[in-house]
Amino acid sequence: MSTPLGTGPGRVLIAVYGLFALAAGARAAVQIIGRFSEAPLAYSLSAFAAAVYILLTVALWRGARRLALVSLLIELVGVLVVGTASLLDPAAFPHDTVWSAYGRGYLFIPLVLPLIGLFWLRRRPV
Repeated sequence: MSTPLGTGPGRVLIAVYGLFALAAGARAAVQIIGRFSEAPLAYSLSAFAAAVYILLTVALWRGARRLALVSLLIELVGVLVVGTASLLDPAAFPHDTVWSAYGRGYLFIPLVLPLIGLFWLRRRPV
């Protein structure tokens, strides 16, 4: 049996991911419903980020270590790729995504959060 991931500081991590899932999901829903044609790539990436945050919240809460690990890596790669692309080609991102400029619009938390999550997984024995 694996050690629970949602104990101690893990509860805070779950709460933060849950909050980001709600924030990114609500933002993406409003953008997609109201103005999808203005920036379909950016809004689709925000929806994808919300889906990753939901997946991470559930994986951490349920103690699904492998799913959490894969989701954290997807999030980290997403933040790095989208963050870099949004800085190198701003015209491709006329509107920000959750991960634009490495999460600048969210105080760079999207860049730091997967690193914290990976550290937490590493610290929790199997």
